[in-house]
Amino acid sequence: VFVMPRLDLNCDLGEGGPHDRALMPLITSANIACAGHAGDLTTAVTALARAKEAGVQVGAHPGFLDREHFGRRELQLPPDQLREMILIQVDFLRSLADAGAVRYLKPHGALYNLACRDEAVARAVVDSAAMLGLPLLGLPGSKMEQLAQGRILFLREGYADRRYTPEGLLGPRDRPDAFIETPREAVAQALRLLEEGRIDSLCVHGDNPHAIDFAHALRDELQSAGVTLRAFDVP
Repeated sequence: VFVMPRLDLNCDLGEGGPHDRALMPLITSANIACAGHAGDLTTAVTALARAKEAGVQVGAHPGFLDREHFGRRELQLPPDQLREMILIQVDFLRSLADAGAVRYLKPHGALYNLACRDEAVARAVVDSAAMLGLPLLGLPGSKMEQLAQGRILFLREGYADRRYTPEGLLGPRDRPDAFIETPREAVAQALRLLEEGRIDSLCVHGDNPHAIDFAHALRDELQSAGVTLRAFDVP
C-alpha cells in the first residue's frame, strides 16, 4: 500500500516580486535571491525576516549576474568564475542571516538549467555547495545529482507549474505548453512525482501572476490527498 510521504513546498522569493508577503506563510522553504539575478539588500533582509517569522526554512538562490534577463539567459563562464559568483552571493546572504539560518543551495534559472545537463557547470555548482557545506536542491537525474553522490546531500526537486521533457528535464519557457495553468493539473503532477519516489520538495514559482491562488489551492489539494507539508530535513 502506498503511504503518502511528507513534502516540502519551496518558492523563489526575495526577487522584488509583489507576492512575497502572502506566499511566505504558504510554503515550508524559501529560496532567497542573493542580489545576483534579482533583489538587493532590502529584499534579502525582508525575506529573511519574513521567513524567520513564518518558521520557514531558508536556502540561498544564486544566479547569473544578468539582471536585465532575470538570470534566465544561459551564459558561458569558466568554472572558476562560476564558483566565485556563487560563493560571493551565498556569503552575501549568510552575512545578513542568523548563524546557520541558510540551510541549502538552489541555483536560479539558467544556471540551474545548465547545471542539470552540463557537466562542467554542474561540477562548479557542486564544488561550491561542498565548499559552503550546504546541501544542494535540484532536479533528479540531473548532472548535479550524479556529481553530488558521495560528496554532498542532494535534495530532489519537482515542479508544480512547469511541464517536463521526455528526458525528465524542464521544458523550455518559450514553448507554448511550458507552464501548467490549473492547480488540479499541478496537483496531479505533484502526486505522480511523489508516488514515483522522485522528489523531496516541490517548487511553486513566486513570479507566477496567480501564485497566491495557485499556492493556496496546491496546499489544500495536497493535504486533502493525505500529504504532510513540512520542510525537508537538513543535518
